[in-house]
Amino acid sequence: MGNMIKVGMADLNTCKAPDAITTLGLGSCIGVVLYDARTKACGMVHVMLPDSTQIKTHDNPAKFADTGIKELLDLLSKQGIMKSSLQAKIAGGAQMFAFNTGNDLLRVGQRNAEAVRKILKDYGIRVVAEDCGENYGRTIEFYPETSELYIKAIGKPLKII
Repeated sequence: MGNMIKVGMADLNTCKAPDAITTLGLGSCIGVVLYDARTKACGMVHVMLPDSTQIKTHDNPAKFADTGIKELLDLLSKQGIMKSSLQAKIAGGAQMFAFNTGNDLLRVGQRNAEAVRKILKDYGIRVVAEDCGENYGRTIEFYPETSELYIKAIGKPLKII
């Protein structure tokens, strides 16, 4: 077993098997995993917000779906991973507060998930599995050796997608 590479909030990183990669505490945030099953290489970004163009100061590209996914793709391509060989798995995007509201600002999780799906589609990257929505936080671990995404949530059975 290799090392467990940690990705913080609004952070991104890459790894290759036998290493694995994790991010903790995805609430309304989305964990996006891009991986190449053939080379067993992957990257993960912990996206907090859907769109950097709405914010004046964005010194951290990993915080946003649009800039975070682009940054991760750039990093993977520097490592010789072709965009055409990538697939995606995503998790998170919970509605952490029990408001039944039409207020978009409170629907961050849903907006994050929609933004991530659209951006991946625009890049031609297929989302092969996802675990989004609901009202609980998740910790995820991705194992590039097997292409399995482990989803852990308090009081829930382990889910593998």
